[in-house]
Amino acid sequence: MQRPLIGITARHVNTSEGLPAVRILRAYVTAIVDAGGAPILIPPELPEGCWRVLLDRLDGVLFSGGADIGLEHFDGEPHPTVDVEPVRDALELPLLRAAVDADKPLLGICRGFQVMNVALGGTLYTHILDQLPNALQHDWHDKPRDTLAHSIRVEEGTRLAEILGAPLLQVNSLHHQGIKDLAPSLKATAYSPDGLIEGIELPNHKFALAVQWHPEWMRSHEEMRRLFRMFVEAAK
Repeated sequence: MQRPLIGITARHVNTSEGLPAVRILRAYVTAIVDAGGAPILIPPELPEGCWRVLLDRLDGVLFSGGADIGLEHFDGEPHPTVDVEPVRDALELPLLRAAVDADKPLLGICRGFQVMNVALGGTLYTHILDQLPNALQHDWHDKPRDTLAHSIRVEEGTRLAEILGAPLLQVNSLHHQGIKDLAPSLKATAYSPDGLIEGIELPNHKFALAVQWHPEWMRSHEEMRRLFRMFVEAAK
């Protein structure tokens, strides 16, 4: 059977020679290939005429992690830790809405989780530790990417619960922002012990899930491999 074509959102970087480049971490590519998909990079600078053509040909879209979303997109509270990448916002917010309208299978990870919420009308905490009472430490960037930082409670009866197959799991954590107000069309599917939403899905959609943690760095865990497999399977 032919592998489904999975687009992965990428970021703009400068090489050591100062040359502009587009980058995606290998962990995303490996996760999609191992799950049976054929990954293709989606550059952030694509004009609408290009990304719409690409979306028509894609079987699914993975919205990857990265920088913060611009505050203007959700009336966010300014904070000195905010680090944005406007070129990604300009592509990914309309791309996500178009992908939802086209019923394309979607998987959001970390920033991609937040993109799904903001694109559909939700808001974010711009720095969890300062804005969520009794917040856990969610930014573990100083540890190995697969470090298990905290537990999550998965909501019964959700697509995520069906995929992961366990009500409680330990996950990694590499973010300092999180969902404040959930977009009206979305359903929360998982929570961390401090009450922060860690999983979301769009009911009545072919496959539109997002998680705040990074399953691509947890591929030694069968639950995370299954998440990628079910995403790719939905794209066939």
